[in-house]
Amino acid sequence: QVQLVESGGGLAQAGDSLRLSCAATGRTFSSYAVGWFRQAPGKEREFVAGISANGGSTSYADSVKGRFTISRDNAKNTVYLQMNRLNPEDTGVYFCAARMTSTSSAVYRTQNPYVYWGQGTQVTVSS
Repeated sequence: QVQLVESGGGLAQAGDSLRLSCAATGRTFSSYAVGWFRQAPGKEREFVAGISANGGSTSYADSVKGRFTISRDNAKNTVYLQMNRLNPEDTGVYFCAARMTSTSSAVYRTQNPYVYWGQGTQVTVSS
């Protein structure tokens, strides 16, 4: 069992930066691939970024590539999402998700593979 808690959301202006954190319980977090997803009002939840269990592979949605960076610190059981040059289209509730994997380099871009989800943290970007 893994429990995920997101933090770091809030209000920002266009061009600002925020860093989200996803803290996980469990002693085998290094065996979990993690993804960040977001859901804007009236829209479906979408993939933002993903990182492999070993941290060596990452993947990003085209809309955030070059602006967002996902990273992890397995010693702290935490995954981060550094968000730079925010724009109003980045507004939404951000969720982290995790799944245990035997493939340490695998990154998952769809929601179905993920088993554990956090409650989400709100990010609001004004123009």
